[in-house]
Amino acid sequence: MGNIFFQPGDERAAKVKALFSGIAPRYDLINDLQSFGLHRHWKRRVIELARTQPGVRALDVCCGTGDLALALARRGAEVAGLDFSEQMLAIAEKRKCKRRVSMSGIHSPRFIHGDAQNIPFADNSFEIVTVGYGLRNLANWEAGLKELQRVATPGGRLLALDFGKPENALWRWLYFSYLKLFVPLLGRIFCGNFDAYAYILESLKHYPEQGRIAVRMGEMGLTNVRIVNFLGGVMAVVYGEKGEAGKGNSP
Repeated sequence: MGNIFFQPGDERAAKVKALFSGIAPRYDLINDLQSFGLHRHWKRRVIELARTQPGVRALDVCCGTGDLALALARRGAEVAGLDFSEQMLAIAEKRKCKRRVSMSGIHSPRFIHGDAQNIPFADNSFEIVTVGYGLRNLANWEAGLKELQRVATPGGRLLALDFGKPENALWRWLYFSYLKLFVPLLGRIFCGNFDAYAYILESLKHYPEQGRIAVRMGEMGLTNVRIVNFLGGVMAVVYGEKGEAGKGNSP
Protein backbone atom coordinates (compact mmCIF):
# COMPACT_ATOMS: atom_id res chain seq x y z
CA MET A 1 0.00 0.00 0.00
CA GLY A 2 1.36 3.41 -0.97
CA ASN A 3 1.81 6.50 1.15
CA ILE A 4 -1.08 8.97 1.34
CA PHE A 5 1.27 11.87 0.57
CA PHE A 6 2.84 10.28 -2.50
CA GLN A 7 0.64 10.75 -5.53
CA PRO A 8 2.30 10.66 -8.96
CA GLY A 9 1.03 12.97 -11.67
CA ASP A 10 -0.99 16.14 -11.44
CA GLU A 11 -1.88 15.72 -7.74
CA ARG A 12 1.74 15.39 -6.62
CA ALA A 13 2.29 19.07 -5.81
CA ALA A 14 -0.89 19.42 -3.75
CA LYS A 15 -0.09 16.33 -1.69
CA VAL A 16 3.49 17.42 -0.99
CA LYS A 17 2.35 20.93 -0.11
CA ALA A 18 -0.14 19.52 2.40
CA LEU A 19 2.60 17.37 3.90
CA PHE A 20 5.04 20.24 4.47
CA SER A 21 2.32 22.56 5.71
CA GLY A 22 1.49 20.03 8.41
CA ILE A 23 5.03 19.29 9.58
CA ALA A 24 6.47 22.83 9.33
CA PRO A 25 6.39 23.60 13.10
CA ARG A 26 8.47 20.49 13.94
CA TYR A 27 10.44 20.19 10.72
CA ASP A 28 13.76 21.44 12.10
CA LEU A 29 13.51 19.39 15.27
CA ILE A 30 12.86 16.14 13.42
CA ASN A 31 15.67 16.90 10.96
CA ASP A 32 18.03 17.02 13.92
CA LEU A 33 16.64 13.84 15.44
CA GLN A 34 16.45 11.68 12.33
CA SER A 35 19.95 12.64 11.13
CA PHE A 36 21.50 12.81 14.62
CA GLY A 37 22.39 16.40 13.76
CA LEU A 38 24.43 15.39 10.72
CA HIS A 39 22.24 17.34 8.29
CA ARG A 40 24.00 20.46 9.56
CA HIS A 41 27.35 19.08 8.44
CA TRP A 42 25.96 18.05 5.03
CA LYS A 43 24.57 21.52 4.46
CA ARG A 44 27.88 23.12 5.45
CA ARG A 45 29.53 20.97 2.80
CA VAL A 46 27.05 22.29 0.22
CA ILE A 47 28.09 25.85 1.10
CA GLU A 48 31.77 24.93 0.87
CA LEU A 49 31.34 23.17 -2.47
CA ALA A 50 29.46 26.21 -3.80
CA ARG A 51 32.58 28.32 -3.17
CA THR A 52 30.41 31.07 -1.76
CA GLN A 53 31.98 34.52 -1.88
CA PRO A 54 30.72 37.94 -0.73
CA GLY A 55 28.54 39.62 -3.29
CA VAL A 56 27.63 36.58 -5.41
CA ARG A 57 23.99 36.04 -6.24
CA ALA A 58 22.55 32.80 -4.89
CA LEU A 59 19.19 31.06 -5.13
CA ASP A 60 18.09 28.29 -2.79
CA VAL A 61 15.17 26.41 -4.34
CA CYS A 62 12.77 24.49 -2.08
CA CYS A 63 14.37 26.47 0.74
CA GLY A 64 12.05 25.21 3.50
CA THR A 65 12.85 26.85 6.82
CA GLY A 66 15.92 28.54 5.36
CA ASP A 67 18.99 26.56 6.46
CA LEU A 68 20.91 26.84 3.19
CA ALA A 69 19.68 30.35 2.37
CA LEU A 70 20.78 31.68 5.76
CA ALA A 71 24.12 29.90 5.50
CA LEU A 72 24.74 31.39 2.05
CA ALA A 73 23.88 34.84 3.40
CA ARG A 74 26.30 34.46 6.30
CA ARG A 75 29.04 33.96 3.69
CA GLY A 76 28.09 37.30 2.14
CA ALA A 77 25.99 36.12 -0.80
CA GLU A 78 22.92 38.04 -1.97
CA VAL A 79 20.34 35.30 -1.49
CA ALA A 80 16.81 34.51 -2.58
CA GLY A 81 15.03 31.53 -1.05
CA LEU A 82 12.10 30.00 -2.95
CA ASP A 83 9.46 27.61 -1.61
CA PHE A 84 5.82 26.78 -2.31
CA SER A 85 4.85 26.26 1.34
CA GLU A 86 3.75 29.45 3.08
CA GLN A 87 4.09 27.74 6.45
CA MET A 88 7.73 26.82 5.82
CA LEU A 89 8.48 30.32 4.55
CA ALA A 90 6.89 31.86 7.65
CA ILE A 91 9.33 29.92 9.82
CA ALA A 92 12.23 30.93 7.56
CA GLU A 93 11.24 34.58 7.99
CA LYS A 94 11.15 34.20 11.78
CA ARG A 95 14.60 32.60 11.76
CA LYS A 96 15.90 35.44 9.60
CA CYS A 97 14.55 38.04 12.00
CA LYS A 98 16.16 36.32 14.98
CA ARG A 99 19.55 36.29 13.24
CA ARG A 100 19.37 39.76 11.69
CA VAL A 101 21.58 41.22 14.44
CA SER A 102 24.48 39.08 13.22
CA MET A 103 23.76 39.53 9.49
CA SER A 104 24.23 42.55 7.25
CA GLY A 105 20.84 43.87 6.19
CA ILE A 106 21.78 43.96 2.51
CA HIS A 107 22.67 40.28 2.63
CA SER A 108 19.61 39.20 4.57
CA PRO A 109 17.85 36.57 2.42
CA ARG A 110 14.67 37.35 0.52
CA PHE A 111 12.15 34.56 0.93
CA ILE A 112 9.74 34.17 -1.98
CA HIS A 113 6.67 32.02 -2.51
CA GLY A 114 6.93 30.21 -5.82
CA ASP A 115 7.11 27.04 -7.89
CA ALA A 116 10.43 25.22 -8.32
CA GLN A 117 9.30 24.05 -11.77
CA ASN A 118 8.54 27.61 -12.86
CA ILE A 119 11.12 29.76 -11.06
CA PRO A 120 10.14 33.47 -11.17
CA PHE A 121 13.57 34.74 -12.20
CA ALA A 122 15.15 35.49 -15.55
CA ASP A 123 17.68 33.29 -17.30
CA ASN A 124 21.30 33.60 -16.10
CA SER A 125 20.45 35.30 -12.78
CA PHE A 126 22.49 33.44 -10.12
CA GLU A 127 26.09 32.33 -9.73
CA ILE A 128 25.00 29.70 -7.20
CA VAL A 129 21.81 27.63 -7.30
CA THR A 130 21.16 25.12 -4.53
CA VAL A 131 18.36 22.72 -3.71
CA GLY A 132 18.25 20.72 -0.50
CA TYR A 133 15.83 17.80 -0.29
CA GLY A 134 13.72 19.33 -3.03
CA LEU A 135 14.11 17.68 -6.43
CA ARG A 136 12.81 14.40 -4.98
CA ASN A 137 9.53 16.09 -4.06
CA LEU A 138 8.76 17.60 -7.45
CA ALA A 139 6.22 16.16 -9.84
CA ASN A 140 9.03 16.13 -12.43
CA TRP A 141 12.55 16.29 -11.02
CA GLU A 142 14.07 16.71 -14.49
CA ALA A 143 11.92 19.77 -15.15
CA GLY A 144 13.10 21.15 -11.82
CA LEU A 145 16.74 20.49 -12.72
CA LYS A 146 16.28 22.29 -16.04
CA GLU A 147 14.88 25.31 -14.20
CA LEU A 148 17.91 25.37 -11.89
CA GLN A 149 20.13 25.31 -14.96
CA ARG A 150 18.13 28.05 -16.67
CA VAL A 151 18.47 30.59 -13.87
CA ALA A 152 22.18 29.88 -13.29
CA THR A 153 24.72 32.17 -14.92
CA PRO A 154 27.25 30.72 -17.40
CA GLY A 155 29.83 29.09 -15.18
CA GLY A 156 27.37 29.07 -12.28
CA ARG A 157 27.35 26.23 -9.75
CA LEU A 158 24.37 23.92 -9.26
CA LEU A 159 24.22 21.75 -6.14
CA ALA A 160 21.50 19.24 -5.22
CA LEU A 161 21.56 17.67 -1.75
CA ASP A 162 19.22 14.76 -1.06
CA PHE A 163 18.78 11.27 0.32
CA GLY A 164 20.83 8.82 -1.72
CA LYS A 165 20.84 5.13 -2.54
CA PRO A 166 23.97 3.32 -1.31
CA GLU A 167 25.55 0.94 -3.80
CA ASN A 168 26.27 -1.67 -1.11
CA ALA A 169 23.16 -3.89 -0.95
CA LEU A 170 23.40 -4.64 2.77
CA TRP A 171 23.99 -1.01 3.72
CA ARG A 172 21.08 0.05 1.51
CA TRP A 173 18.79 -2.50 3.19
CA LEU A 174 19.78 -1.29 6.66
CA TYR A 175 19.32 2.32 5.62
CA PHE A 176 15.91 1.72 4.03
CA SER A 177 14.86 -0.23 7.14
CA TYR A 178 15.79 2.79 9.25
CA LEU A 179 13.70 5.06 7.00
CA LYS A 180 10.81 2.57 7.09
CA LEU A 181 10.68 1.95 10.85
CA PHE A 182 12.44 4.61 12.92
CA VAL A 183 11.90 7.84 11.00
CA PRO A 184 8.09 7.48 10.72
CA LEU A 185 8.01 6.74 14.45
CA LEU A 186 9.60 10.14 15.05
CA GLY A 187 6.88 11.64 12.89
CA ARG A 188 4.18 9.99 14.96
CA ILE A 189 5.73 11.09 18.27
CA PHE A 190 6.58 14.69 17.40
CA CYS A 191 4.07 15.53 14.64
CA GLY A 192 1.31 13.06 15.36
CA ASN A 193 1.67 11.87 11.76
CA PHE A 194 3.33 8.56 10.85
CA ASP A 195 2.65 8.91 7.10
CA ALA A 196 4.35 12.30 6.81
CA TYR A 197 7.74 10.74 7.52
CA ALA A 198 7.02 7.37 5.95
CA TYR A 199 6.77 9.50 2.81
CA ILE A 200 10.58 9.90 2.74
CA LEU A 201 11.17 6.26 1.87
CA GLU A 202 8.23 6.12 -0.54
CA SER A 203 9.46 9.16 -2.44
CA LEU A 204 13.04 7.86 -2.45
CA LYS A 205 11.91 4.60 -4.06
CA HIS A 206 10.58 6.63 -6.99
CA TYR A 207 13.62 8.93 -7.21
CA PRO A 208 16.80 8.02 -9.11
CA GLU A 209 20.04 7.23 -7.34
CA GLN A 210 22.61 10.02 -7.24
CA GLY A 211 24.52 8.51 -10.15
CA ARG A 212 21.51 8.92 -12.43
CA ILE A 213 21.11 12.55 -11.38
CA ALA A 214 24.75 13.15 -12.26
CA VAL A 215 24.33 11.45 -15.64
CA ARG A 216 21.33 13.66 -16.42
CA MET A 217 23.30 16.76 -15.48
CA GLY A 218 25.95 15.73 -17.98
CA GLU A 219 23.34 15.07 -20.67
CA MET A 220 22.01 18.59 -20.11
CA GLY A 221 25.43 20.02 -20.83
CA LEU A 222 26.57 20.75 -17.28
CA THR A 223 30.32 20.41 -16.77
CA ASN A 224 32.57 19.29 -13.91
CA VAL A 225 29.74 17.08 -12.69
CA ARG A 226 30.59 15.09 -9.58
CA ILE A 227 28.99 13.33 -6.63
CA VAL A 228 29.95 13.84 -2.99
CA ASN A 229 28.60 10.95 -0.92
CA PHE A 230 28.13 10.90 2.85
CA LEU A 231 27.93 7.81 5.06
CA GLY A 232 28.42 5.41 2.20
CA GLY A 233 25.86 7.10 -0.03
CA VAL A 234 22.89 7.53 2.31
CA MET A 235 23.13 11.25 1.52
CA ALA A 236 24.72 12.89 -1.49
CA VAL A 237 25.43 16.21 -3.13
CA VAL A 238 25.39 16.20 -6.93
CA TYR A 239 27.39 19.14 -8.29
CA GLY A 240 27.60 20.62 -11.77
CA GLU A 241 28.51 23.86 -13.53
CA LYS A 242 26.54 25.55 -16.28
CA GLY A 243 28.28 25.84 -19.64
CA GLU A 244 29.38 29.14 -21.10
CA ALA A 245 26.94 31.41 -22.94
CA GLY A 246 25.10 29.47 -25.61
CA LYS A 247 26.08 26.14 -24.06
CA GLY A 248 24.77 24.00 -21.26
CA ASN A 249 21.15 24.30 -22.26
CA SER A 250 19.18 21.10 -21.93
CA PRO A 251 17.88 19.47 -25.11
